[in-house]
Amino acid sequence: MKLNYLLLSLLICFGAKASDCGPITIADMTYASGSIFANIDRFILEHGYGCDAELVPGDTMPTTAAMVQKGKPDIAPELWTNSIADLIETNVENGVLVIAGNSLSDGGEEGLWVPSYLVEANPELATMEGVIKHAELFTHPEDDRKSAVYGCPSGWKCQIIVGNLFKAFDLEARGFELVDPGSSAGLSGSIVKAYERQEPWLGYYWAPTAILGKYDMVKVDFQHEFDEQHWYGCIIQDDCELPKVSPFPASPVRTVVTANFDQRYPKLMEYLNIRGIGNGDMNKLLAWKDAEQADTEETMYHFLEQYSHIWKPWLSEERARKVEAAL
Repeated sequence: MKLNYLLLSLLICFGAKASDCGPITIADMTYASGSIFANIDRFILEHGYGCDAELVPGDTMPTTAAMVQKGKPDIAPELWTNSIADLIETNVENGVLVIAGNSLSDGGEEGLWVPSYLVEANPELATMEGVIKHAELFTHPEDDRKSAVYGCPSGWKCQIIVGNLFKAFDLEARGFELVDPGSSAGLSGSIVKAYERQEPWLGYYWAPTAILGKYDMVKVDFQHEFDEQHWYGCIIQDDCELPKVSPFPASPVRTVVTANFDQRYPKLMEYLNIRGIGNGDMNKLLAWKDAEQADTEETMYHFLEQYSHIWKPWLSEERARKVEAAL
């Protein structure tokens, strides 16, 4: 009888231990920062928590839809939730999804930028008022009688936003023309060209990106408060007739999990609620990835080896030692 009781106790003990972490699936996003997060989570959950962690292909809409409809994957490590706010909010309210921590601790960042060397030479250029005052610096690439603002490529949502802000600042009357760079590569290339020649440049860009990790840029201060109602009711709309100046809001970039995962793995949720990387560090990681022509798994190893001051505080000392030993 005692032996049976002992065996039963052992089975219960091992069963409880196994339930701390079983097989889990993590969405490996098509964009670099999301894929880096997926690889970091896989390695830490596998070696720090003993999980059987598997990466599965992912992207914003299909991953979210699969989590809602099928309950898999368990973790979407980096979702720009603004773009699917209604879908996320509805399913959080319905108890299907749970938002964990912020992947990018300071959120995704958008704005109009100028090279830092311009601001070092003239601090006024850190503000839109200063940019307008010195419009003649930002020479149009095809017409030196005009000034240029590089906008978003055709078809991007931000093309509408930048177009409305262009109107809000009345930049056409001040000698500016909104330049369509044609593509993401064209937009990035215009920054690279300006930097190589140490020339003025003004235009839209976002973070985290390799470009902002490699080239030091300053986001132009619009010197206005964010107007949430006007932003969503007008600035992002194609039919905004009277746009007013408003800075870009920070875009929440979050980790989302299924409700089943949240209920089963409270220890893993503790990790995901703490885990996050700032834009500045992610920019550097993406710049390193490009410079080394590395894949996202190699970038993950670089992060764990060189940025221990960031990831060790996410874990207990014991779990951190296990991850470090696995490297």
